Order: sequence, then C-alpha cells, then structure tokens
Amino acid sequence: MENPRPDHFETGARSTVIERVTTVVIGAGHAGLAASHFLRARSIDHVVLERGEVANSWRRERWDSLRLLTPNWQSRLPGLGYEGPDPDGYLTMAEVTEFIERFAKVSGAPVRTGVTVTSVRRVDAGYHVTTDAGVIRCRTVVIASGACNRPTMPPFSAAVPASVEQLTPFDYRGPAGLPDGGVLVVGASATGVQLAAELRRSGRPVTLSAGEQVRLPRTYRGRDVLWWMDASGLWDQRYDEVDDLTRARRLPSPQLVGTPERTTLDLNALTSMGVEPVGRWAAVRDGRALFSGGLRNVFSLADLKMNRLLETFDEWARTQGRDAEIDPPERFAPTRVPERARLQLDLRSGEIAAVVWATGFRPDYGWLDVPVVDEKGRLRHEGGVVDGPGLYALGLPVLRRRKSTFIYGIEDDAREVVDHLARYLAVGR
Repeated sequence: MENPRPDHFETGARSTVIERVTTVVIGAGHAGLAASHFLRARSIDHVVLERGEVANSWRRERWDSLRLLTPNWQSRLPGLGYEGPDPDGYLTMAEVTEFIERFAKVSGAPVRTGVTVTSVRRVDAGYHVTTDAGVIRCRTVVIASGACNRPTMPPFSAAVPASVEQLTPFDYRGPAGLPDGGVLVVGASATGVQLAAELRRSGRPVTLSAGEQVRLPRTYRGRDVLWWMDASGLWDQRYDEVDDLTRARRLPSPQLVGTPERTTLDLNALTSMGVEPVGRWAAVRDGRALFSGGLRNVFSLADLKMNRLLETFDEWARTQGRDAEIDPPERFAPTRVPERARLQLDLRSGEIAAVVWATGFRPDYGWLDVPVVDEKGRLRHEGGVVDGPGLYALGLPVLRRRKSTFIYGIEDDAREVVDHLARYLAVGR
C-alpha cells in the first residue's frame, strides 16, 4: 500500500502543503471501516478521517440502556464475527464500541481520529478535502459519516412553552436526567417505544404520540423475527428491486427492543404498562399540543402490514420445507385502540414536564461543497454511487439492500461500492 504524498503549492506569499492520497474515507464507524477493509484488499491507498473517536456515534450519541436491535449472531463485519457465549442476545453500546474498535485494529485501517472535515470540493480530476488538520487531495471520496448526525424536530417545537423541557435522543441518557413529572414522547419507532417504556418503568406518567409505525413481534414461531428477515432473503432484496425506494428509505425503524428476555415491545405492551397513546402531534396552539385523530386507521395499517409480512414468512417456510423444524404459525392480537384518545393536551398545566422528540434523524452534509444534495438534504446516489464523479456513500438506509443500515449488512454494500470505485480509478469515469 502506497504512503500518502505531500505536494507544495504557492498561495500568495505562503507555501501550503497539500497531502495526496487516492481515496479519503469520511467516518470511522462500521461503514467507513468496512470501506477501508476492501480498499486495503485492493491495495488502494487511503485514509479514514474521524472527527471524534472510532465508533464515535455509538460511543457518544446513544442513551445508556440502549442495546442493538439485531441479535449477536448478526453482529459481524468483514472477517470478524461475534465470538461470545450469547449468540441470541443483543450487544450493549459498550460492547458495540469494543467490537468496532477491534475491527479497526484487526483490519489495520489507517484511521486519523480527532480530524474534522470542513469542506469537500471538486478540483480537476479529484477533490480537495479540507480539514482542521490540513488539506488532502484525492481522486475519490467515500462518505461514511452516517445517516443520523442530527435529530429532527418539527418547526412548531419552537412554540412549546418554555416551562416544558425539550430533549432529543442525543440529549437523553436516562430517566434521572429529566425533570420530575409527566413525559410526552413523540414518535413510535424503535427509539420512541424504547424510551416510552423506560420512562414508564421509572414511575413517570408517559404519553406517546404515534404516527406511522412498523409493528413486529420480537420472536415469531420460536425464532427471532430478524432471523426470518435474514433466512427468507427479504433483507437481501436489492435497492433496484424495491417498488417504492424513496418510501422504503424513509420508513421508521421497527418497534423492536433487544432484551435478555426477547420481549415484544409494541403499543399493546406499552398500554399494558400504562402508557397513554395519542395521535400524531400536528401543531401547537395557545400552549396546547394538538393531535390528529385516526389512531384506529394508523394501528390497523400497521397490523395489516405485520400480518402480510408474517404470511410471507409462512409461505417461505412451506416452500422451503422448513415447517417441521419451526414452531407452528401464530398471529397476534390487533393493536388496541383507546376508547377516547385525547386530541389536545395543555402544555401549560404542569401535566407534562418534558418532551422527548423521537422523530427521526437526518445526515449533515454542511461540509460537502459539491452539488449532490437534494432540496430535502438527502444525498443523490444510485446504490451508493453519488451523483458526482468519484464520490461514494455507505451506511445509508436501503443503500444497496434492505439490510444496509445494520452492522451486518455493510459487508456486501462496502464490497460492491469499492468494486465500483476501483473500476472508476482504472478508467477515470
């Protein structure tokens, strides 16, 4: 593998040293490190730049009790898999961090930590990557900075009374960090249901504002539901085989939690705990939170989609001759609809002390000085090949397959993206 080369350029009265390398990878999470693994296998000289530490987002931007949604046997990266005593368990954040750090070491990734990228701009047949540690000139760039750099909050959050504390999952560490009183959790994806459950177990009154959701049982017919996604091939479905790719990439994460008991955490479980469901938070007016109606329709749609998926699993088991080795098919009770769901809540009454916005995340491309981001802040790409010569992306939802976002899904994506990058270097386009 070649070493990066410095060049000297005269800029007025000063001489600026610009390092040269073939490829710059931005981000040293599991996606960036997987890219480095395959770049190294192809002897493509590169550096991996990380603004914090290896696995920085797992280390710094998660709440204390969080575990992976995927079972341990699915925790694998190129050449490195889970080797512990509990393959059906779920890694803690500390264990995820250690796993990714170990991968960085065994793969020999040329990581530079504490280096913040401030600009990527096109020059001649390559790019200048400007950082707070200097400038690097390269032919190709792999953007692996993640899809969850910034939590999203609706504009009307500015109208929430100042007496109510507002937090995002980046701010939240545990119930003790919130003021005494009731909590309104906004969003019923994996993050929302997990935080609502934890807060309710702490003894707090919890209201959950639920919009579109993906309901799944933790286990089905005696196997983890993600075993079914993997074994049936659904998670291997390619991006160019998905009917509505834009929608697939924007779907909320499924209502799952990783616990030793392998418990299901859906809205029925939450209401049994005493969590109060309300509709999607639509607006704030005169200090009141206004919620949409139609919970029955939202719940029915989630149930319908879950049952269709379970039928797909059953059909796969039949056609593959697997029925005899798996428990019999099962179905689950419909999501319970409250008799009278509240349509508004007075935020000035003291009933709600804090709002936790579990309303999703978005990437941050403020440093990307190349016109490859659409009006909604999303990177324009085709299976990780960005709409700019020599630019690539990894670690985004349904990048090349439905499993792209998960740790174990990065290997195939990284291999194919680096294959394309190598061909680009060979032919220059």
